[in-house]
Parts: sequence; structure tokens; C-alpha cells
Amino acid sequence: MGQNFKGALILVVDDEEKMRRLVRMNLELEGYRVIEAEDGLKALEMVREHLPDLVILDVQMPNLDGFETLKMIREVSDVPVIMLTVRADEEDRVFGLDLGADDYLGKPFSPRELSSRIRAVLRRVKGPGASDDDIVVVDEDLTIDFRRRVAIVRGKEVKFRPTEWKLLYHLVKNAGWVLTHDMLLAKVWGHEYRDSPEYVRLYITYLRQKIEPDPSNPKYILTEYGVGYRFVDFKRRQREEQEEKQKGKDAR
Repeated sequence: MGQNFKGALILVVDDEEKMRRLVRMNLELEGYRVIEAEDGLKALEMVREHLPDLVILDVQMPNLDGFETLKMIREVSDVPVIMLTVRADEEDRVFGLDLGADDYLGKPFSPRELSSRIRAVLRRVKGPGASDDDIVVVDEDLTIDFRRRVAIVRGKEVKFRPTEWKLLYHLVKNAGWVLTHDMLLAKVWGHEYRDSPEYVRLYITYLRQKIEPDPSNPKYILTEYGVGYRFVDFKRRQREEQEEKQKGKDAR
């Protein structure tokens, strides 16, 4: 387990005591600290009180299911959430991700797989670093501030969830280059997600909704059909503008 995550506090939410005990035992062997909640209301209370680093949330719980619990958690916290469910088809995953989940894991699962997913999510939340001069002006409508992890879109500040931010970071840092689905999955989600291209498609949609003037006709995040995605090559345009300015100075 990565040293940076040792001691991270994880909240396990499941109405089945046996499942909570199993997850807790394996996570504590990995060096995590673990707290438990048997229902959604208790989970919300513990999120507020203990500020966990990550929540593992079962979908199928009586009274208040995982989806409703997630909605309530998102009203008070951006804590990363991994959903657990016996139904892990694409429709369910998309629904959970739309509500604000960071990942989805189908039951039954192996302790090794859960541990791998936890590390991947915590890496994304930690996110890529940024240097002091990382303020990128793409054009007059879009500026990206890598220090504050925000974008200024047509004069308004836009914030991003951790996974959205990491995806945008890699797209912008590789502007002008085509990044394949596999490359983006590996860079943003981790190699263990290589069979989940729907994550890339979904989060590209989220980013376009936040930064594009017309998400259905994008001008920043371009689709290379059958291959992947490419962020518009604003760096080349900026180089050409600088060269033109320099030519003007030399002519004088």
C-alpha cells in the first residue's frame, strides 16, 4: 500500500454486519483506519463528525438506499465515495457517477480488488501537482488555474470534482496530442480500469458541460473517433502569435 495513504480514515456503510466486519478486517490489515455505519442517516452523521478520507457505500440498504445517502453526503461533503452493489451494469454505474460517486464495485468482490480501487480513488483525489506559474490562458473564454484547480469560463469561476480535474489536467498538459482511451484510463483511473472505457466517455461529457460554449459541438476537447480525445492545440497558436510579435519587433 502506498505510504501516503497509510492511516487514511475510511467509513464503511452497509446494513449487513458481516459485510462491514469483512471489509473492516481487510482494510485494517492494509493499514487503514476504519469506522462503520449501518445505515444512511448514521453515515451522514459520521461524515460530518469524523471527516473520513473515503466512504465505501452499499447501494441496497433498507429505508434509505445508497443513492439517497450519496445525495445527502454530496450536500455537505466532497469526500470520495465508492459504491458497492450486486448490480454493476453500465446503467447503474452511470447513475451512481452522475450522483457524485467516484467509483463503482460489484459484489462479490475480492479484498485485493477493493484495496486497489481505494488506492486509485485516493490517488485521484490527491491529484497532480502544479507549479507556481501554472495559469494557462487557452483563449479569451477559457483560463485554467492549476494552482487553485479552477477554470475561468467566460468570466465565471468553475470548480471540478477530483476525477474531472485530473482528466482535464492530462488533456491540457498534452494539448495537441491524441490521448487514447487506454492512456486516459491508465493516467486518471489506473491500469486496473483498462476494461472500463465508459468512465472516460462519461467524464469527458462532464468536462464539456463545464467548459465548452456548446458541449454538443466542442471546440476544446475534441473527439478522435475510434482512438480517443485531444485538447485543442492552443500552445501552437500561442507560439505562432509570439513568433509574429517577434517578427514585428525585428522589423522595427
